[in-house]
Amino acid sequence: MDLGIQGRHALVFGGSRGMGRACAQQLSQEGAQVVIAARTQSTLELAAAEIGQATGTPVRYVVADITSEAGRDAALAACPAPDILVNNADGPAPGDFRKWSLDDWHQALDAMMLGPIEMMRRTVDGMMDRKFGRIVNIVSRSVKTPQIELGMSNGARSGLVGFAAGLARQTVRHNVTVNNLLPGVFSTDAQRRHIEGMLEETGKSFDQLWEERGSNNPAGRMGRAEELGALCAFICSAHTGYITGQSILIDGGGYPGTY
Repeated sequence: MDLGIQGRHALVFGGSRGMGRACAQQLSQEGAQVVIAARTQSTLELAAAEIGQATGTPVRYVVADITSEAGRDAALAACPAPDILVNNADGPAPGDFRKWSLDDWHQALDAMMLGPIEMMRRTVDGMMDRKFGRIVNIVSRSVKTPQIELGMSNGARSGLVGFAAGLARQTVRHNVTVNNLLPGVFSTDAQRRHIEGMLEETGKSFDQLWEERGSNNPAGRMGRAEELGALCAFICSAHTGYITGQSILIDGGGYPGTY
């Protein structure tokens, strides 16, 4: 299927590693002009070079932190008029909410809610003027199946999803959609950090928890980043103008509900 996004400009946050990188690579494979943004230049340089080599389409990068105004300015200087915006940021390590300070909460909100909302605020009007826009927030299944040790992620990401639902109904008539992807257990660096944060509480080894988190899923394994990348690219395609305001699970059937 031709996704119809060749030549479209895409800005992908967290695009140097894991699921963000997989999204960037798939969008580049489809012919989009991709700019990846993250905080570490060395990983950005490597990712841009490797994605460009794999897809045959040059990928640019920008050192930019979505949590800061300066970072958001830098991202938009590198990609001034994105047709596709992928918001993606790591969540905090698991922990006990009794030990979290207000500063911890503010950092979580900046990364997982306020930063992405600011990027939407600064790009959505241009998308509506051009009559094409795809905004995808990579969130977490925790907004549907909250885990107590991920309380900051539960709260901040749920706030983003709630905001996106309202915005999505205002923009869709201009062919601008806003959707959320809700990954479950994926084989990524973020998953490794999650498990490392659970070692003391569970008393189990890293290898034990890694194996259990895959084998306990109905699919019998963890997800692969490229699977989410492919879904992201489809949601960003020219064929999905009637899909908006949705939170789409990609979790191997791990969510236990029907709706």
